[in-house]
Amino acid sequence: MSSKHFVLVAGNIGAGKTSLTERVGERLGWRTAYESVRDNPYLADFYQDMARWAIHLQLFYIGHRAEQHKGLYSAPESAIADRSIYEDAEIFARALHHMGVVPDRDYDAYRRTFDLVVESLPKPDLLLFLDCPVDLLMQRISQRGREMERGITADYLSLLDRFYKEWLAGFDLCPVLVIPSENLNFVERPEHLDIVVDRIQQKLAGRENIVFPD
Repeated sequence: MSSKHFVLVAGNIGAGKTSLTERVGERLGWRTAYESVRDNPYLADFYQDMARWAIHLQLFYIGHRAEQHKGLYSAPESAIADRSIYEDAEIFARALHHMGVVPDRDYDAYRRTFDLVVESLPKPDLLLFLDCPVDLLMQRISQRGREMERGITADYLSLLDRFYKEWLAGFDLCPVLVIPSENLNFVERPEHLDIVVDRIQQKLAGRENIVFPD
């Protein structure tokens, strides 16, 4: 198994991506990277007026995540990132277009830009997908109490969940490890983190048909 890896963490809002990234990075001594929230110049405006700011936000994410992706891949140590550039187009921009927030003209221009950018990106070694039912996602979002997330609905999360499943069905850039975050409390139970880290290492070593405990 190679001594250096580049791993991406994907999943719906509230699935536990940041928590997993933090803990895997700390356990394995990997570099970590996260979504740009506090220094994002469009996010607050987007939540106030989605139709006006949606395409600006998505274009910001293309540049931000492509830069982050290249930097982590080129780092001398292994790295793990909370959220991937691929989700921006395949999940979130697609959802905004589906809901009519982003019109066809803007969406087509965005997709052309996105496709040109990702063509030049190096492939990750592994994609971790945190799978979690919508009712639990709603519960977690409510518990963390972020003001910007107060308008998130179960219908919206269900749409994202459907798009995630469709995206993963055709994803072939690298191996995918689906982690059932409903059953594994890797935040409060160290033995569950042990299981996740073990399965990640097995997948990076090329093992298939990895099973998680029920």
